[in-house]
Amino acid sequence: MTPEPHDVAVVGAGPAGLGAAAEAAGAGLDVVLIDAGQRPGGQYWRHAEGGRGQHWKAYEGLSRRLGQVRRIPGTQVWLITRDQEGFTLRLTGHDPVTARAVILCPGGYDRQLPIPGWDLPGVMAAGGVQALLKEHGTAPGRRAVVAGTGPFLLPVAVALARAGVAVAAVAEANPVTGWLRDPFGALAAPSKSVEAVRYAAAMTARRVLYRTRTVITEIVGDGRAEAVRLRRADGTQEEIAADLVALGWGFTPSLELPIMLGAETRLDEDGSLVAVVDGSQRSTADGVYIAGEATGVGGAALALAEGRLAALTLAGSGKTARLRRAVRRGRRFAAAMRRACPVPAEWTAWLTESTVVCRCEEVPYGELRRACHDLGADDARAVKMLARPGMGWCQGRMCGFATAAIAARLNGRVATADDLRAFAARVPAFPVALEDLAEN
Repeated sequence: MTPEPHDVAVVGAGPAGLGAAAEAAGAGLDVVLIDAGQRPGGQYWRHAEGGRGQHWKAYEGLSRRLGQVRRIPGTQVWLITRDQEGFTLRLTGHDPVTARAVILCPGGYDRQLPIPGWDLPGVMAAGGVQALLKEHGTAPGRRAVVAGTGPFLLPVAVALARAGVAVAAVAEANPVTGWLRDPFGALAAPSKSVEAVRYAAAMTARRVLYRTRTVITEIVGDGRAEAVRLRRADGTQEEIAADLVALGWGFTPSLELPIMLGAETRLDEDGSLVAVVDGSQRSTADGVYIAGEATGVGGAALALAEGRLAALTLAGSGKTARLRRAVRRGRRFAAAMRRACPVPAEWTAWLTESTVVCRCEEVPYGELRRACHDLGADDARAVKMLARPGMGWCQGRMCGFATAAIAARLNGRVATADDLRAFAARVPAFPVALEDLAEN
């Protein structure tokens, strides 16, 4: 006998997913929570067993409310299809799950920009460095430089310093005065200002050098990272020794599942592709709600509020006015952050012919240039087909944003939503074993 479909399937167990699952269960819905991690919490509450982290009380409170939720950990949703009963979710290593509605909380991943030498051992995404520190207590180097843009650089630098790593410098590409472009938005989330002050105090106490208007233009080394080259806004350059380089240029929303279900997307202020939702987290696809970073990167507090709002909207119960205000404040702060910390417009000038753009397929910038100038590729999709960036194991998660921007720049324009969709749309959503394909 085919089991009755769940009322709602929540995909992703980060702040948005936990908030959605807890509220939906509290409203009396039959909930299944599916996540790639073995423990709930996502990247934000990624932790060793019994660990502690930021906003830990909120995490514990949500976890206690999951008693009535069916959890399926350690699996990926690689395909979602719609039928008369609602939705069928196909999972890696697990039987399919059916639900009448879905709340997608897929999160995001580190946005990366290629620079000469970024393919050397010792160069990592800032989020990857933090994950190692949080879950394993492992410091992947002895002397580090943290570079890129955005507030996320601060907790990564502090975590490294607390782990005993000598943090030689934090290189922030934008000026602090960028926050004055939208001062009211910057003040919309006072807790973020408090966090920033705490991180600044921690870096000062550990004598971590924080440089603004400074970009990393090259990583040098023989067989592994040994030093970085920094360039300040006034044109002066400096080389700093480091065996660990943590790069962070913001985050890219994970949109495989929303696009698979036909949800509309748009280009956000920071050039990212994000899912379109209304004021209640409904997407443009019937029965599909989206919350968290997939609707625009804004941090854990915003993601949590969006997840809770999506669940209460679906359930048609509970007071949502306070949550809606929290979401509006969070989105105002997120917009201010995007204006203060844009990707440097001139970043493609750092590239050389041999700079690797796609690390999976080892595709250099020169191959992308030839695809456009010699073979007539006029968009990201054509570049992908001709030069193979984004065709490797990660399927463009690491190089998709950069490849789309490069393809557009080589054709004398800026990247469009269509350029980014060329890398965001994937079926299956994740690599899947032939056994899973055969069984499904």
